[in-house]
Amino acid sequence: MPDAPLTPSNTLVVSPRPSACPGLWRIVSARDGGICRIKLPGGLLLADQAEAVSAAAEHFAGGVIEATNRGNLQIRGIGSDHAGLVESLLAAGLGPRDAASDDVRNLMLSPLAGHDPSMLLDVRPLAGQILDLLQGTPRFHQLSAKFAVQLDGGEGVAMLDHPHDLWLSALRLEQRDWLAFGLASCPADGQVLGAVPLEQGLALVRAMLDRFLDLASPEQSRMRQLLEGCQVDVFIDGLGLQLRRDAAVLGWRREGAQRPWLGAVAQHKGMALGVAPPLGRLSPAMLRGAARVARQWGDGSLRLTPWQSLMLTNIASSDLGQARVELSALGLLCQADEPLARVVACTGSSGCAKAQADTKADAVELAALLGSGVPGSVHLSGCPRSCAVAHVAPATLLARSPGRYDLYLRDAHLPGLGALRASDLTLNEAGAMLALPTEHLDD
Repeated sequence: MPDAPLTPSNTLVVSPRPSACPGLWRIVSARDGGICRIKLPGGLLLADQAEAVSAAAEHFAGGVIEATNRGNLQIRGIGSDHAGLVESLLAAGLGPRDAASDDVRNLMLSPLAGHDPSMLLDVRPLAGQILDLLQGTPRFHQLSAKFAVQLDGGEGVAMLDHPHDLWLSALRLEQRDWLAFGLASCPADGQVLGAVPLEQGLALVRAMLDRFLDLASPEQSRMRQLLEGCQVDVFIDGLGLQLRRDAAVLGWRREGAQRPWLGAVAQHKGMALGVAPPLGRLSPAMLRGAARVARQWGDGSLRLTPWQSLMLTNIASSDLGQARVELSALGLLCQADEPLARVVACTGSSGCAKAQADTKADAVELAALLGSGVPGSVHLSGCPRSCAVAHVAPATLLARSPGRYDLYLRDAHLPGLGALRASDLTLNEAGAMLALPTEHLDD
């Protein structure tokens, strides 16, 4: 099914290329039905589009909508009418009319891009140019559906720990705006390889993608795979740009404390309000209700975040309380100290054949044992693929059988999930260990 041609209209015939990664066109089978992933430009979802997604989830699927860890949405439990689903989403402006250009729209921004008072740059104009480049350049459609780019404007609300094939981060040197860049890493701790003036940002992205496709073999679909056999200096040599690689650039590190992404968040003007669906799952009523609140109290848009949550922007301070009351009544988590905000979980065995445990149900039980704490600090994963988060959480419970988990704590000196602290734990045992004070869960 995921690789069969879809024909939503009499004038359009598209054959999505083979991939295990869901997309708008590529509906991938799972235990609970098909999965369709809707890639949002910079995480932006207009209120009308939120209503269209809600209606599609009700009419063509089982009513389960998920916020993903890269600021997108996906619909689960899709039935047999794939074409009807896709056409309804296209009609709402939620993707291009060919699968290849949809696959490559993997560009992450801060959910407060253009609004964050900490930002150095409003990166939204450049982001639009990069998305146009990815969608409109047939050669770049050869990139893997997982190949991802991050554009960081120096915002305080920003995911800096997700690895990307290419990342660009704003810096200011000598009263001029530059974009530092790195490969197969993340802005938080990745090696800075150089910088270009802001006005050459689009040219840098084009040159990097062209160079990757020139050098990568068919088996090397990601930048990290290519760099295992290709020196970085060889990769960036001769790009033909105003590349700066002096000590001021190579020694630069992305700074700034992480601002909260749940609850009230200051903007340049007005306020933003971050809310999270429990365990990343939205019902159509939740999403429709959030769209209504965004229209009434905000600017009529929702921003999907890489923390599987939403942000409503441009809310007047005087309206914040009422917006919070209405969103909380929908079942959305509106404050960082709510126990369920502390836990992240993958789909689990109820929807995924690879999962060894029902992680969603287990996460609810575990949250009640843990109480409040750092949002997103405990990750339940049904298998080693770690689909729910793209970075390593402070604590990971890796399922080994129904209701039983191995506990790992993040360790910067160890690869993978970190240090194995205990094996074959029940939820009560895991909750008791995680409830103990530990510096690892507060970083």
